[in-house]
Amino acid sequence: MSGINRIGIIIMENVRLIVDSSANSVSDSERNLRVVPLTLTIGEENWLDDDKLQIGDFLGKMEASREPGKTAAPSIQRWLDALEGCEQAVMLTITSGLSGTYSSALQAKEIYLESHPHAQIVVVDSRSAGPELELVLEGIEEMLKDDKLRFADLEARIAEYRTKTHLLFVLQSLRNLSLNGRVSPAVAKIAGVLKINLIGTASVDGDLEPLTKARGMKKALRELVKQMANMKYQGGRVVIDHCENEGDALKLKEMILAEYPDAEVSVRPMRGLCSFYAERGGLMVGFHN
Repeated sequence: MSGINRIGIIIMENVRLIVDSSANSVSDSERNLRVVPLTLTIGEENWLDDDKLQIGDFLGKMEASREPGKTAAPSIQRWLDALEGCEQAVMLTITSGLSGTYSSALQAKEIYLESHPHAQIVVVDSRSAGPELELVLEGIEEMLKDDKLRFADLEARIAEYRTKTHLLFVLQSLRNLSLNGRVSPAVAKIAGVLKINLIGTASVDGDLEPLTKARGMKKALRELVKQMANMKYQGGRVVIDHCENEGDALKLKEMILAEYPDAEVSVRPMRGLCSFYAERGGLMVGFHN
């Protein structure tokens, strides 16, 4: 059981991990992990980003719509439901630069503590999305194996760990960015005709930051590996998330392993929130130095 032993060290095995659906992870009782869904809106239709969401159907509706889609943070009640019954928890959210999810998680924490004053809860703004959140979750799981770690020190340890994780992405389509006013329709159309892919990263402040462009996916994959090296990658853990593009994700995995044969590389499908931003064909790459 979680609690404090006779020398004052927190026993961590029952710390609940809670993350929003931008992590592309799934709830897992063995990991003590719960995923809280965001809501996606296309036209008049709302989609809950949970394990029942059919990504192909969702993408089809999004691509057929001429209106910009919208996303909404999980309600405070959904966070409270995920917290119910726990004494210790770590809540990890998508970057506050893109969503109000971090704010809703903080509010849920305060409400929960009113009725559970002895609970210990850490809320972490990832300043990122997608596979980098999965890496942070894995890092937290490793931290919790340290039987000398105090819960009060956990937040600082997570912050230190996050300085060594990074996110890169490649977008094959700029249509959604165009509909939401982030790039001009003309630029988005030209990029589509010429097969120009946008490569970017998550900035220190948690915004999406363009780095460079590449014509064709083959060049884009090479550029991703180059950018990883520029960001001091040395063969650490890698998670590649794809939006209906497992083929290119597996090619990227092969390219990384060719350069770093001892790397541990996983490939996963994106859930709704990341598919909304990355669009069909997009890739997100989270890696630890």
